[in-house]
Amino acid sequence: MAVKNQLRSLQHIVVTADQMRQIEERVFAAGMPVPALMEKVAGRITQRIAALFLPQPGLRVGILVGPGHNGGDALVVARELHFQGCQVVIYQPFTKLKELTGHHAQYCSSLGIPTIEQVAALQECDLLVDGLFGFGLERSLSGDIASAVEQINQWHKPIVSIDLPSGLHTDTGQALGTAIQATHTLCLGLWKQGLLQDQALAYVGQAELVDFDLPLADIHAVLGDTPPVQRITSESAIAHLPLPRSLTAHKYTAGHLLLICGSRRYAGAAILSGLGARASGVGMLSIAVPASLQPVLMAQLPEALVVGCPETPSGAILCLPDEVQLDKYSAIACGPGLTMEAKPVVRSVLGSSLPVVLDADGLNMVAEWGTSMLEPRTAPTILTPHLGEFKRLFPHLAETLPCRVTAVREAAAQTGAIVLLKGARVTISDSHTVWINPASTPALARGGSGDVLTGLIGGLLAQPLAQQKTQSPLPNLVQSAVWWHSQAGILAAQERTELGVDAHTLTQYLIPALKTHL
Repeated sequence: MAVKNQLRSLQHIVVTADQMRQIEERVFAAGMPVPALMEKVAGRITQRIAALFLPQPGLRVGILVGPGHNGGDALVVARELHFQGCQVVIYQPFTKLKELTGHHAQYCSSLGIPTIEQVAALQECDLLVDGLFGFGLERSLSGDIASAVEQINQWHKPIVSIDLPSGLHTDTGQALGTAIQATHTLCLGLWKQGLLQDQALAYVGQAELVDFDLPLADIHAVLGDTPPVQRITSESAIAHLPLPRSLTAHKYTAGHLLLICGSRRYAGAAILSGLGARASGVGMLSIAVPASLQPVLMAQLPEALVVGCPETPSGAILCLPDEVQLDKYSAIACGPGLTMEAKPVVRSVLGSSLPVVLDADGLNMVAEWGTSMLEPRTAPTILTPHLGEFKRLFPHLAETLPCRVTAVREAAAQTGAIVLLKGARVTISDSHTVWINPASTPALARGGSGDVLTGLIGGLLAQPLAQQKTQSPLPNLVQSAVWWHSQAGILAAQERTELGVDAHTLTQYLIPALKTHL
């Protein structure tokens, strides 16, 4: 139980190569022998490989061995799989090995495990174990090694990478020239930041954390009590949802969200945002739309208070009517489907003293005005750009985008807002901490899915119970909404395939997805 509890406590921690190096140095300085740690780590890797692929009589396993300790881990795995009856062959393209790695290579040779120098011989294997390079690789793969990696990738065989696929940058997840396309990655000790970046997904396959009992004291000594980069977990996401409710709760104690969205051209954005907000459980939902859309919204969301607004000749919101007094709401979500004609409305929203979620055309307006207009705001602001909107909002940060962690942190620091960068791995920052959602599905690559997320975030932010559950509520609630939204997409894709999850369908899976985790 203690091991399971520690593993659970480590699942949210994400490290860079430098941070991992500092943690390991503390462990070794405290007296942990490097050979003992290698045996322990490789033993746990072997256990996972056996659980994934054994028993399979006569399994042919090719071991890719690099010159460093990642290669040493791979050689210990080779030895142990050999003892378990696998037909093991070692591909060792380097003649110069670290001392400890060399000792393991010598022992494997003494056991009669064959070593080859030509990668083509691995094509007969059923499984490959990648131990060419570990964390901290900075140089691009080139020459014979790059050619070997490209050849291996063309075989489309099961590949288990130790710690991270060889060739990936530990922090950015970029392929350094080329990289192993693994089907499984066994990340060692703590999650490496690069594994959670969009560009790494083509190489990582199914990733899991292999705990080898790093002391929590050493982790905290390097990262502090609050790790600067964290992975969103289902436990933390659920913990910050407004559940359970008080037995005496009523609609006036469960928050009041104002959605400002839609136009004659983009009526669907208003509907989808409203459906996302409805799923959040917010006590009262008001939706401000152009007057011509009021009957449509009332038919789709009969429980909402739909406010018809004066509109422009093309059907955009011209202004908010007198009955919409912003100070009577708990939070505002604004932007989906507005069009750029609704600038006066967005200006008034940003001048309010309420938490605001800004999306879509709301973001495009801020990009046109300049993000400095957000600086006077005293209330929290949540920006939810996709990649194109992010580049328009923060053109000077375009060069940092190969590392989404850096880009989002700097954007949040510049604006004082919580910035949520959409993508396969949604990344969130309040300038102090960065959170990454580790699971999603390409089924969400559909128009309107972001509108659903905007409504869901707004609905959670409006609920007082959710804000009372933590001392720093807003970033945690944004994480919960992102996790919830992605889990709905995953569940919907499982039942309907990745092609069958339109945004309206997605809204129907929000509650079933949550129910599966409660």
